[in-house]
Amino acid sequence: MTTSPSDALKVLLIGSGGREHALSWKLAASPLLGTLYCTPGNPGIAECATLIDLDIDDHDAVIAFCHSFEIDLVVVGPEAPLVAGITDPLIAAGIKVFGPSQAAAQLEGSKGFTKDLCARFDIPTGSYGRFNNAPKAKAYIREQGAPIVVKADGLAAGKGVVVAMTLEEALDAVDACFEGHFGDAGAEVVIEEFLDGEEASFFCICDGTTALPFGSAQDHKRVGDGDTGANTGGMGAYSPAPIMDEAMTERVMKELIEPTMRGMAEIGAPFSGVLFAGLMIGKDGPKLIEYNTRFGDPECQVLMTRLKDDLLVIMLAAVNKMLDQVSIRWSDDAALTVVMAAEGYPASPRKGTVIKGVEEADALPDVKVFHAGTVHKDGELLANGGRVLNVTATGKSVSEAQAKAYQAVSKIDWAGGFCRSDIGWRAVEREKSAR
Repeated sequence: MTTSPSDALKVLLIGSGGREHALSWKLAASPLLGTLYCTPGNPGIAECATLIDLDIDDHDAVIAFCHSFEIDLVVVGPEAPLVAGITDPLIAAGIKVFGPSQAAAQLEGSKGFTKDLCARFDIPTGSYGRFNNAPKAKAYIREQGAPIVVKADGLAAGKGVVVAMTLEEALDAVDACFEGHFGDAGAEVVIEEFLDGEEASFFCICDGTTALPFGSAQDHKRVGDGDTGANTGGMGAYSPAPIMDEAMTERVMKELIEPTMRGMAEIGAPFSGVLFAGLMIGKDGPKLIEYNTRFGDPECQVLMTRLKDDLLVIMLAAVNKMLDQVSIRWSDDAALTVVMAAEGYPASPRKGTVIKGVEEADALPDVKVFHAGTVHKDGELLANGGRVLNVTATGKSVSEAQAKAYQAVSKIDWAGGFCRSDIGWRAVEREKSAR
C-alpha cells in the first residue's frame, strides 16, 4: 500500500525505553507513516523518530501539540501515564489514542482491583487478601504460611513483588511496603497464594469488544544467572513461549481474556490497547498472576522482531474498533533479547559510564540493539539508567537466537555494564532434550 504525502499519518509515541525503541522501529517501517514524533525518546529512537520535549503530565500541552502538528494517532508506551489518565482528555479532545482509559488501566494500576475483578467474574487466579495496615497483613501471612507472595498494590516499576519462601521474608516485605520503600504504591498490600508452575507472558490487542492474541514470551525477572538475586523490570526475554501452544492459547483466551473483556465492559470500563497477562501454567491449567495494560519491556522487543504485519495498521484497527477484520501473522523464527544493565542495578545503577561498540553489534546479521537508558553527550554514548541496552536476535530456534544475541553482546565495550549469561535457558534445555 502506498500513501501520498498528504495522507501519510503523523504519530506521537510517548516513552523513552527499550520498549519504545522497538515500537518506533516497527512503526517507522509502516508505509502508512508520514512523520513519527516521540517524547522524550532516547538516542536509538532518534534514528526512527523526531524527538520532542513535552511534559506528558501536562495533558493540555500534549493536546495542544497534537492539534498543532495534526497528529493522527498517539501511542502510549509506559504504564505510568496510562494509570495517570492521559488517554481520556486526549480522546475527549478528538485525538485518537492507542491505550486504555484511566478506569481500564486500573487492571495494572491496582493489583487489588484486578484480584477483585477475578473473584467477581470467575477468572482463575491465586487466593488473596487485601490489607491497608501491617498487623492485619502479618496475621494473614501467619495464618496462610509460606511460601507466599507479597505485592505493593500500585505501580512499582516491576520491583514491588516479593515471592517469600519463608515467613520472615514475607513479614519483612510487608514492613517494606508500609515503611514507604515503594512510595504510594505500597499504601495497600495484596497478599497472594504462591502459584507453582511455569510462567509465561501472553499479549492481546483489544478494541473494547474484540481481543486478538498478540504473541507470547518468557521473561527473566531475577537479576542474576539461574534466576537468583533481586527482582527487576526484566533482564531478558524470548518469544514464543514454548508452553503457549495452540491448545493453551485457546484456554487462556476462553478462561481468562474473554471473561476479563466482558467483566470490564460490564463495570463500565471497556478495555482497549494492549492486555498483557502474566500467567502461571500449573497442573490445574493457566492462572493469572497479574495484568499489565501495555507491552512488556523487554517482551516488546522480541515480539516486534517476530511480527510480520504492519503494527500501525493493527493499532489503527484497535482504535477504530475494527479488530474483528484483522489477522496477525508471526515469523516462525524465535527471538531473544539480552538486557545490558548498569552496575548497581536494580538498587542504585551507576550512570554516566561510556558505551562503545553498539554499531558493530547492530551490524551483525539478524541482530537489532534497542536503546533503553542511554544518552548522547560530547560525542559519546553514555549509560543513563538501570536497564540500558536490549541486544536482540532472531534464529530458527531459541538456541540459535541466544548464540547470535550473546555474540552481539561480546561486541559491546562497556566496563560499567553487566548482563545475565543464561537468557533463554529453559527453552534451550527443552530444545536439547527434544533432539
